[in-house]
Amino acid sequence: MLEVAGLRLLTDPTFDPKGSDYKTPLYTLHKLSNPAVGAMEIGKINYVLLSHDHHFDNLDNSGRQFLNSVDNVFTTEAAAERLGANSIGLKNWQTLEVATGDGRTLMITGTPCRHGPQGGDRGPVTGFVLNFKDDSCGAVYITGDTVWYEGVKEVAGRYDVRIILPFMGAAVVKEVGSSHLTMTVDESIEMAKFFDKARIVPVHFEGWAHFTEGYSEIERRYADEGLSHRLLWARKFE
Repeated sequence: MLEVAGLRLLTDPTFDPKGSDYKTPLYTLHKLSNPAVGAMEIGKINYVLLSHDHHFDNLDNSGRQFLNSVDNVFTTEAAAERLGANSIGLKNWQTLEVATGDGRTLMITGTPCRHGPQGGDRGPVTGFVLNFKDDSCGAVYITGDTVWYEGVKEVAGRYDVRIILPFMGAAVVKEVGSSHLTMTVDESIEMAKFFDKARIVPVHFEGWAHFTEGYSEIERRYADEGLSHRLLWARKFE
């Protein structure tokens, strides 16, 4: 959950309890942890930034119900078509403007993602860049489910990114292959070096059985690289 100029935004909501299983024709995802805060406790959310709707670790059953309570859901065009109602689809590099509580304009831009190895088709996914119109304070980049590749690098060429929320965990679903489907720690380190002004706020790396790297690996490898000062852990909800 991000609070920006009087707005409250939420990335990929998953509010189901631990122990939930999600069966598909190819695999079953297993949820290991309860949400950090429940849907009833989180309060009013203005906008959901949904990387994609077709994987349960990005949008589970309770998360899908939660979408009805927000003003708008920004997501892929395919997801917006499926979800309907208050959902708005973004093409890569398409920008929409929303008014903030303090009289400014927040720009929300869709960014490229590659959800796994080259040539693998995991369905369309989007990331997001948030920045203020006519403001030089820099941008926030939410990667969505992606690995490190040219599309992510292109964000650095277009925006002065100061904070990155990388979707990490090195997710591996063995039934669909041995390749990681989200960013590894080492990929995030390469990204941190490429976006050399940005603080790194790891997200989407715990609570599910298919994540293969977690908090301890992130801490250790960033320390090994002398980059611990670039890490910024999200604080607990209060």
